[in-house]
Amino acid sequence: MDGDASGVEGDNCDWNSEDEREIDDFSLSSSSSLTPPNEETVTGSGEASSSAGSSNSKLFDKFIGMGFTEKMVAKAIQENGEDNTDSILNTLLTYSTLETSPQEQQHIDSDNYSLDCDGSFLDGFSDVDSWSDNEEITNTVFDEDNKLSSLMSMGYTRDEASIAMERCGLNASLVELTDFICAAQISKVEDAHLPVEEKPRPKLPCIVSAKLKKRKHAKLTERIRKALEDYDGEPPLRVQKYVLDECRKWNLVWVGRNKVAPLEPDEVEMLLGFPRNHTRGGGISRTDRYKSLGNSFQVDTVAYHLSVLKDMFPGGINLLSLFSGIGGAEVALHRLGIPLKNVVSVEISEVNRNIVRSWWEQTNQKGNLIDLADVQQLNGDRLEQLMNSFGGFDLVVGGSPCNNLAGSNRHHRDGLEGKESALFYDYFRILDLVKNWSNVS
Repeated sequence: MDGDASGVEGDNCDWNSEDEREIDDFSLSSSSSLTPPNEETVTGSGEASSSAGSSNSKLFDKFIGMGFTEKMVAKAIQENGEDNTDSILNTLLTYSTLETSPQEQQHIDSDNYSLDCDGSFLDGFSDVDSWSDNEEITNTVFDEDNKLSSLMSMGYTRDEASIAMERCGLNASLVELTDFICAAQISKVEDAHLPVEEKPRPKLPCIVSAKLKKRKHAKLTERIRKALEDYDGEPPLRVQKYVLDECRKWNLVWVGRNKVAPLEPDEVEMLLGFPRNHTRGGGISRTDRYKSLGNSFQVDTVAYHLSVLKDMFPGGINLLSLFSGIGGAEVALHRLGIPLKNVVSVEISEVNRNIVRSWWEQTNQKGNLIDLADVQQLNGDRLEQLMNSFGGFDLVVGGSPCNNLAGSNRHHRDGLEGKESALFYDYFRILDLVKNWSNVS
C-alpha cells in the first residue's frame, strides 16, 4: 500500500468516530516515536503521510500491546505489508526467537526486569520470550488485576480473559493467555460448522493423570532448574512452593541437583506394581503405554483384597475378568501364587488384549486364556457355553468405565446413562447370569 492509496482510503473514513478517538488516546504516548513501515512512499505528501499514520495506528497498537517493540513491529509491517496480519505475527515471533540469546537474556534481565517493577503493561516488555520465562518464577511484574486489564485493553472480553487465567493458572504469561484465547476463538468457529448432533468430543479416562497430558516438559524443567540455580543456598519460600506445585502437578521426579524430569512408562509400571516392561513391545507406542497404565489399578492393592482367596483355591481358580484392562487382577492372582486354570478376559481395547496375551505367554501360564472384545456380546448362551466347558467361575472381577461419572469430563457427564458408564449394567447382568447358573447347577 503506497501513500496515495492510503490517502484515498482516508477520504472515506470517519476520523471523528469513537473507535478512532479511543485508538488515538491509547497510542498517544508512543505515536510520536513510531516510524511508519512505508515511510519512503508517504514522504511525498504530508496529507497522505498523516492518513497512513492514522490507519497504521491500530495495527501498531495491536502488536505493541502484545509485547513486541515498536522497531520490531515497524520492520515486520514493512516486510509483509499492512493487510497480511498472520505473516506479520509470524515474522514478529521469528524476530523474538532469534533475539533470545543468553547474552541478550542477561541484558534484558538487568536493564528491564527490576524486582521493583511497578507492573506497568508496556514497561520492560522488550522481549516476549524472556518475559515469559521469568514471570512465572519471579511473580513481580504483573498481578491478576493487571493481567486482566491488559487483556481487556487488547480487545478481549472480560469473560475470555477470566477463563484464560483460570485455565492457564495465575502464573501464566500474557503470551500464553493470548494464545489460549485465540485458540479458543478458533475452536468455537470450527465447532460452529459441525453438525449439531453427534459432535465429536474427547473421551477422558476414569483416572486422568497429568503425566498423560501432552506438554512440553523440557521448557518447564528448564524453568525449574533456572529458578533453583539463581540461589546458592536455600531458595525463598515462593520459589519452593512454585517448584513443589509444578512437580506435584506434572508428576515430575528428581533426577539430579536442580534437575527434574517426567516419569517414564517403566517407572509408572513399577509404581503401579506391574512387572517391568509389562506394556512394552508388540508394536505398542509410548502414548498407548501411558494411556493403558493411566486406566489401571495398583496391583499390590488389588492383591491385598484378593489375598483371602489363596487358602480357598489352592488348586487354582476359574476367573471371569470384565473390563480387564492390562490384566491387573490376573497379575495380582499370579503374584499371590494362585494358579489360573481358566480365564475369560473381556476387554474392548486390542492394545490391552495384546498386553495381557503377551504377559500370559511370558509367565508360562498352564491354564486357558479366552479373550473377548465386547462385554455386550457376552450373552446368556455364550456365557452358559463357557461355564459348561470348565464348570463355572469361582471369581468375577471387573471395573466398568466411569467416563460419564468423572469430574474431569465436562462434555458427557451423563452418569450411568452415559454411553460408556452404562456398561455398568452389563457387569451386573453378567454377574446375575453367573449366579443363576451356579444356583441351578
